[in-house]
Amino acid sequence: MLKVRSLENQDFELIQEAEKVIEKNYRYGRHHIGSAVRTASGKVYAAVHVEANVGRITVCGEAMAIGKSISEGDHEFDTIVAVAHPHPHENMEKCWVVAPCGMCRELISDYGKDTDVIITYNGELVKCNVMGLLPEKYTSELE
Repeated sequence: MLKVRSLENQDFELIQEAEKVIEKNYRYGRHHIGSAVRTASGKVYAAVHVEANVGRITVCGEAMAIGKSISEGDHEFDTIVAVAHPHPHENMEKCWVVAPCGMCRELISDYGKDTDVIITYNGELVKCNVMGLLPEKYTSELE
C-alpha cells in the first residue's frame, strides 16, 4: 500500500510554479506539461517538457526540471511535481497534477531516492516518496 502524506504550504507553492511555467510557455503540440522541483536548499527549478514528432525522443518536464537544477549545481531534491495544461479542444480551464511516467520514476529515484512526488491519489492531492511509486527498482548498486 502506498504511504501518502498531506501537502504543506510549500507543496502548493511548488504546484503553482509548475503551473506558471507551463501557462507561460504552453504551445499546442510542443509543450503541455510543466514541472517544478524543490531542492534540499529550498530553491525551485521549473521547466516544460519538450515534445518531439518521434515520441520516443520527447523529454519529460520532470527530466527538464531536474536537468535545470543540476546544471545550476543543485543536486539534492526534496519534492517534484508535474502538471498538465489543457489543450484548446479540452473543456477545462485549469492545469492539473499528473503522476510521473515510468521513465521519470526511474530518473527521479536515480537522482534522489528520498525525493517526494506530488500526485493525485484516490481523488486527493498528496505526496509520497518516489520509491513507493517504483517497487523493486532496478539498480546496479550492490545492496
